[in-house]
Amino acid sequence: MKVTVLLPGVLRPAAANRSSLELDLPEPATLGAVLDELSTRYPLLDRRLRDERSTLRRYVNFYVDGEECRRLDGPGTVLRPNAEIRILPSVAGG
Repeated sequence: MKVTVLLPGVLRPAAANRSSLELDLPEPATLGAVLDELSTRYPLLDRRLRDERSTLRRYVNFYVDGEECRRLDGPGTVLRPNAEIRILPSVAGG
C-alpha cells in the first residue's frame, strides 16, 4: 500500500532534503507503521518526530488526509491506500 509523507522545509535536512517521501507498506498500515519505516530510513528525522519512548512529540502535528491524527487514533490511525500524511512542527516566536 502506497502512502505519501509531506515534509516542511525545517524537516527536510533530516530526510535527504526531500519534500515528499513515497512509502510502500503492507496493509493494514497505520501512522505508527509509517513512523517506524521513516525511523529505519531516516533516523535523524525520527528524533524530530518522536521522543525517547517513541511517542509523538507534543509540538509536532501529523495530519492524515487533512485530519489531525490526535483527533483520530494517534499512531494507531489506520491509513487508506494512497493516504497523504503531512507533518508540521509547531512554530513559536515572539
